[in-house]
Amino acid sequence: MNLENFLLMRQELVLLAVILLLVIGEIFSNNKKGLVNFALALFTIHTVVGFLPLAEGNLFGGSFRTSTLMHMFKNVLNVGVLIIILQSADWIKDKVVASNKSTEFFILMFSSLLGMYYMISSGDFLMFYLGLELSALPVAALVAFETSKRISAEAGIKFIFSAGLASGTSLFGVSLLYATTGTIYFEEFANIISYSNLGVLGFVFFFAGLGFKISLVPFHFWTADVYEGAPIGVTSYLSVISKGSAVMILMIILFTVMKPFELVTQNMLYIVAVATMFIGNLFAIRQQNMKRLLAFSSIAQAGFILLGLISNDQLGVATVVYFVSIYVFTNLAAFGVVQAISLKTGKENIDDYNGLYRTNPKLSMVMMVALFSLAGIPPVAGFFGKFFLFTAAASQGLYLLVFIAVVNATISLYYYLLVIRAMFLRKSETAIPYFKSGIYMRLGLIIAVAGVIIIGLYSPIYDYIFELSKF
Repeated sequence: MNLENFLLMRQELVLLAVILLLVIGEIFSNNKKGLVNFALALFTIHTVVGFLPLAEGNLFGGSFRTSTLMHMFKNVLNVGVLIIILQSADWIKDKVVASNKSTEFFILMFSSLLGMYYMISSGDFLMFYLGLELSALPVAALVAFETSKRISAEAGIKFIFSAGLASGTSLFGVSLLYATTGTIYFEEFANIISYSNLGVLGFVFFFAGLGFKISLVPFHFWTADVYEGAPIGVTSYLSVISKGSAVMILMIILFTVMKPFELVTQNMLYIVAVATMFIGNLFAIRQQNMKRLLAFSSIAQAGFILLGLISNDQLGVATVVYFVSIYVFTNLAAFGVVQAISLKTGKENIDDYNGLYRTNPKLSMVMMVALFSLAGIPPVAGFFGKFFLFTAAASQGLYLLVFIAVVNATISLYYYLLVIRAMFLRKSETAIPYFKSGIYMRLGLIIAVAGVIIIGLYSPIYDYIFELSKF
């Protein structure tokens, strides 16, 4: 193996270097607030380096592979994580530095992201599973990061138990799939696998494990409680980065490895998509806490994503990657506003947002753009994302499923408008007073809103994704 081949893992190597530099900084530096800026600077450099061209290829006998599409998706995750740490910087400086755990927050988050890199680039089930575990274990610590709060510790326990069960279920499914073919390599597996009851059972268990990370029904029960108990920055990470990486690897496996099971997977995804959309939306209507509302909203959005996964072709790949890219910026804009308000006032309920536009018009506008995008209202990016997902499902003749998705999009509009009504139409004598967020928070919100608008209005982005979407 020469250096040129080894640099196929450039994203992973640079991120590993960032983690090691943070460890060294934690050991030798006494300026903990300075380390926050150091971590932001290092990850910004890593994000910029990620946009440099990278060759396609594989390493370690095919266990690790990279393509332009995988590289592009890792860059989307990088930008998402950069927005999250920008939005969390003020919270870390105000709340976490005092407990001497600020560097640990970054190390855990970056370690989890490293696991997602390997999961996305996995060429066999062993590399996939190692990446899955590396991505999940640090998140368990992040969920319980606010050790002084009982609700955070409870969320951490729920997450680690649920993640452990999901991981074991997925590994059992992999063992059954291995029993049907005698190989763990994706390319060999795709050539050997044939329809069998054991293979179907193995895929069902494997899918259940990934369904946990994506928050698909009926593997969604942990989502709302963990989202509510975790720090908002970690909730954003779970909602966007963790879910996005799981969707990517599921798409790769469905469209390549499990091609012979297309009829079975399509029927299964159909049922799960309908259940996920309805349960996510109907439960979201009942929520008063913004984090819980966005948690059930993210469950419903996962159901919409399955419409693209059902379309097992280039159009399906393009629509899923495009929608997830939009979802990253949209959800982070919404969670960023929730985090900004929670950090300054400690308020997280919808009723607390009454009259917000009169005191904080800019935050209200950011939240409105994010919720309109989640609801799929033009001209913001979420409309085009949902439109292409509906197109992908319709191309397979699944018109009833498209109709059900449209009904659910209408239901989701109702509870998104509840928040907008509270901000713009309702008045309150105890409205949240005017405040000015820190420079990092404002920068994170600007990047998120810019992403929502640009991805929707600049059509060459979708064309570029479509050109890359070939397996």
